[in-house]
Amino acid sequence: MKNSISIFLLALALLITSSCEKETNINPDFLIISGEPSATSIILQGRTSATDTLIHDDVPGLDCEARLQWSADSNFRKLSEAAPVQLNIHNDFIAREKVSGLEPGSRYFFRIKAEVPGEGAVYSRTGTFETLPAQDTSAEIRFAIATGFNYEHYYGLDTTRNRRYADEPRMLGATGQDSVLGFEAFETVLDVGVDFFIANGDVVYYDKPSSDHAMWARTTEELRAKWHRYFNMPRNREMCREIPVYYLKDDHDHRYNDCDTTGDRAPSSQLGIEVFREQVPVVDPKDPHDITYRTHRMGKHLQLWFVEGRDFRSPNSMKDTTGKTIWGAEQKAWLMETLLASDATYKILVSPTPLIGPDDAYKKDNHTNPGGFQTERDEFFNFLDANDLIGNGFYIICGDRHWQYHSIHPNGLEEFSCGAFIDQNSRAGRLPGDPASTDPEGMLAVPYVQTDDWGGGFLEVDLVIEKKDPVLNFIFRDIDGKIRYKYKGRSSFRL
Repeated sequence: MKNSISIFLLALALLITSSCEKETNINPDFLIISGEPSATSIILQGRTSATDTLIHDDVPGLDCEARLQWSADSNFRKLSEAAPVQLNIHNDFIAREKVSGLEPGSRYFFRIKAEVPGEGAVYSRTGTFETLPAQDTSAEIRFAIATGFNYEHYYGLDTTRNRRYADEPRMLGATGQDSVLGFEAFETVLDVGVDFFIANGDVVYYDKPSSDHAMWARTTEELRAKWHRYFNMPRNREMCREIPVYYLKDDHDHRYNDCDTTGDRAPSSQLGIEVFREQVPVVDPKDPHDITYRTHRMGKHLQLWFVEGRDFRSPNSMKDTTGKTIWGAEQKAWLMETLLASDATYKILVSPTPLIGPDDAYKKDNHTNPGGFQTERDEFFNFLDANDLIGNGFYIICGDRHWQYHSIHPNGLEEFSCGAFIDQNSRAGRLPGDPASTDPEGMLAVPYVQTDDWGGGFLEVDLVIEKKDPVLNFIFRDIDGKIRYKYKGRSSFRL
């Protein structure tokens, strides 16, 4: 891959640097991320640390004054910068700024400048991002989306699971160069050449590994450390430096498997909410009331909706009837209102959990599950049908499920499960008619489903203009970029 040499050299340089301690015993290091791009804005984020290596399974931060800088010029000859921020344990050494007033469809560069004690001014490497096209622009868009970024499975930290897959080396912990660089698919995403990446929930797992509950995250420091380890992988750092990311959360990066907001088990729902808002560039740092559900218009032909599936939900154990909700009344009203207001050719709902499936029958925490939240799902589907959205360019992309699939509901609505990002967290999918599935009667059509137990990768979505017509392609890839399945979507712009 074209990025493999550069990423490996970066990792090697970092290791050499960390081994050559200065008199101050500080080797300043920086994580830089851009997120939530719109046509005119971006959220920039940087974290300062004293080293790039893990110490006691964490990356210690570095107390210093820092500020984010950005420019349309890669040399920063003319730059803008945020006010300086004192980085310390209270803000987890993170600086964040929502930058507005940018030009649509334009490339920018950013970095963090830190005043490090004993070092003076130290700069991070330069990151880059491109704003989304203006709403009236007939532009092409390419993005990638995945779920299930299980650090513990990737590094073979679950001894029970290791015994289960003892005869299947691919499912065990990463070795060689991969154990240094991290998830292979981050590199593949860059090779494919996408405009942005969507991390669709279960980005970190607070309740893993299953074999060692002592390694579960329950406190603020332990939750933060999970994110530090995830972002410390060189392949991830390189991707974050080169393209912006939209982040969503699901159960594992909220509290624990299939959680809701109730109960005393740590971490609390409120702590999970707070740490997610702290660790990833989703909300405006100057607006404590900024919400995590949002929509982004991406030129004339595409609009995406990102929904929040954990913060507002009813208890999973509640009887499935009108009023039981995953989304909450305000978010649901917002979703319907903004869908009706949109004139985009293609509309995609990005949900951390599935609405169509099929899923495992035993689950009770999503819209596909009997006894779960099917009533809300059916009410939403009735809304889509009544407003002629089904079959007219509206699609669902879901996370949570560890396998890739393309399913079609009897009403014609289509859902794509983006699947687990790594081989070690993937599995074969449920099929229609399976008595252990949410579709035991075989009512769903499934043009594609992953059928093996190791099938990490991602879903690529391409909006292309062919002879002035917008065409939307859904492409499932494995971790190395090999195409597994490709499908051309339909739109209200009848081709």
